[in-house]
Amino acid sequence: MLIFRPRCLLATFLCLLLVTGTLVSVRTASAESRDTLLNIVTDCLDIHASDYCSKCLSPRVESTCAKGRGCKETTEVWEETAAYIVIRDRKMCGCPKGFMHGLVIPRARIAGVEDSQRPDGIWRIAWDAAVKRTGEETSTALVVNPARSRNQDQLHVHIVRLRSDIRRHLNKRKIAYVQSLDEVWLVAAKKASAMNLKDYGVLVARQRGSEFLVLVEEGSPERLYTLWTCK
Repeated sequence: MLIFRPRCLLATFLCLLLVTGTLVSVRTASAESRDTLLNIVTDCLDIHASDYCSKCLSPRVESTCAKGRGCKETTEVWEETAAYIVIRDRKMCGCPKGFMHGLVIPRARIAGVEDSQRPDGIWRIAWDAAVKRTGEETSTALVVNPARSRNQDQLHVHIVRLRSDIRRHLNKRKIAYVQSLDEVWLVAAKKASAMNLKDYGVLVARQRGSEFLVLVEEGSPERLYTLWTCK
C-alpha cells in the first residue's frame, strides 16, 4: 500500500501548480502574440495544407479544425487577392447585426505605418471592400494605427464606420486631401513631417465628390474617431 507523506503531497502539489502555471503562461503568450495576423496570412489561408491545423493558430471558419472553436479563435475571410486578404476583425464577435469591423492585410511581411515597403494599393483594396460591405460611403472609414497604439506587427487597415458626430470636430490642421487613394501614404507622411510626428496613425474617409480626406493623428484614429467596438 502506498503512503503519501505530507512533504510528498506538498511537492506533488507544487509540481502540478508549476506545470499548470506554465501552460497558462504559454496559452496567454500565444493569445497575445504580436504575430497573430502574420500567422493568418502565412499559415491559415490554405486549409488543404497537410500541417494546417498544427501551424494555423486561428483557422478559417470552413476548416475542419475550426469546429468547436469560438468566434474569436477563428478566421472569417471576406475576400482574397494575390496580394491581400480581407477578414472579419475579432471585435465583431458577439456584436449585433449591422456592426462592422474588418481588416485588410497584405500577404507580404510588412510591419506597419513605419515600414518603407507599405503598399500604396492597400487603400483602394480596403475602400472597395468597405463599400461592398456597407453599401455606402459617407460613414465609411479606413484606419491604420500608429506603432505605439497597435498590438500586431503586421500591417492592417481597419474597415470601420465614422462616429456620426465626428466630422464637425475634426482638426483642420491634421487633415489633407487626395484625389487618388494611391497618394494616401505619401500625403500622410508629408503631413506628419509638418506636424513633427515620427509615429502616427492615418484615417481615410470620403470628403466630397471624388476627393478623400486624409487625417494624420498622433494617437489612435480608430479609438478617437470611429465606431471601433460595439461593447
